[in-house]
Amino acid sequence: MHEDPTKNLIGSSSSSSSSINMSFLFARGPPRRGPILCIVALLFLLVLYQLGIICTTTKEPPNAIMMPKDKYVMGSGDQKVYPYDRNMPLIFIGGVPRSGTTLMRAMLDAHPEVRCGQETRIIPRILQMRSHWVKSERESVRLEEAGVSKEVMDSAIAAFCLEVIARHGEPAPRLCNKDPLTLKMGSYVLDLFPNAKFLFMVRDGRATVHSIISRKVTITGFDLTSYRQCMIKWNQAILMMHKQCREVGPDRCLMVPYEQLVLHPREWMQKILGFLDVPWNESVLHHEEFINKPGGVPLSKVERSSDQVIKPVNLEALTKWVGNIPEDVVHDMAELAPMLSILNYDPYANPPNYGAPDKLVSENTRKVLTNGQRWDNMARELDLLRTVTYLPPQIANNASTDNDVNNA
Repeated sequence: MHEDPTKNLIGSSSSSSSSINMSFLFARGPPRRGPILCIVALLFLLVLYQLGIICTTTKEPPNAIMMPKDKYVMGSGDQKVYPYDRNMPLIFIGGVPRSGTTLMRAMLDAHPEVRCGQETRIIPRILQMRSHWVKSERESVRLEEAGVSKEVMDSAIAAFCLEVIARHGEPAPRLCNKDPLTLKMGSYVLDLFPNAKFLFMVRDGRATVHSIISRKVTITGFDLTSYRQCMIKWNQAILMMHKQCREVGPDRCLMVPYEQLVLHPREWMQKILGFLDVPWNESVLHHEEFINKPGGVPLSKVERSSDQVIKPVNLEALTKWVGNIPEDVVHDMAELAPMLSILNYDPYANPPNYGAPDKLVSENTRKVLTNGQRWDNMARELDLLRTVTYLPPQIANNASTDNDVNNA
């Protein structure tokens, strides 16, 4: 009887397979690497998938994130709620001290929809501190290691500045800050507040320096005994701010010549309010009528210009510097302060010709010059005269420390 050869083959194959399987399960030798590597590879691919690295869709963000509360201030009179955040259209007034920044903010403060208020002093300081941290490689590494990234720092500085701006004065639809030296860090300020705009107050450097020296305004780096040295320092400071204004662009920074604002206040305030997207209001031409009134123009007793802005816009201060600058400095003026020419001031004109004033300004000037005692009395009533002559040394020094042109 003949056996089917296929059965033998099948039986043999079955027997051999069982033998192999059993020997694999019960073998005492070292485990084979193939299956283990496959398992490891599968686990690795699973981890990559979970991390979103090899999948077609992006990984979902974490479920928990930190969110700030909505911020607002409430008007004391109308009980209206005024929200504020980093995206609001803030107004910043900048320039070298004694360049008309106080007059500019007083005219804006007279507008019913705008509130600037006094200099805060601390906003330029916190911006300067941040600048020092960033410039120090060692400090930057320490901050990064502590988890204080650029995003964290920017968010914190913006929140600090915004809180000060929003809460240091009365609520208003449009908020404004007048810390003149903030413009030195204009591009960074726009990183913090992307919808903000700058008003860059520019004044004849000779008038600015004469005002600084004659009114004894202490500014870091300025030697009040030397017109020559102060002109050089003015040139350095205005150059830095001019570069910042050009860097942020004409849509974000408007250069305002102080002399032209004084000579033609209506024309220039229309231009300024148009730039800021603020509707026209006649009150900006009569800021002196709103001094220290609710919703008006609050004055600080320690700001050096407060006793001047109680007067209407006038020509009194335009050419006070003529005849007071030493002859050798006048002779070298073009070399000492080349920014004069760049800003369209003639360094050789003594006196200069700034232009003819509007009728309103001429009338205001006549009133100011013929009623000098009236303004002195008003300054005494408001306790403003001591900003120039009666401040105790400690207060006087503290009042001047925010004018640090060198740091940034």
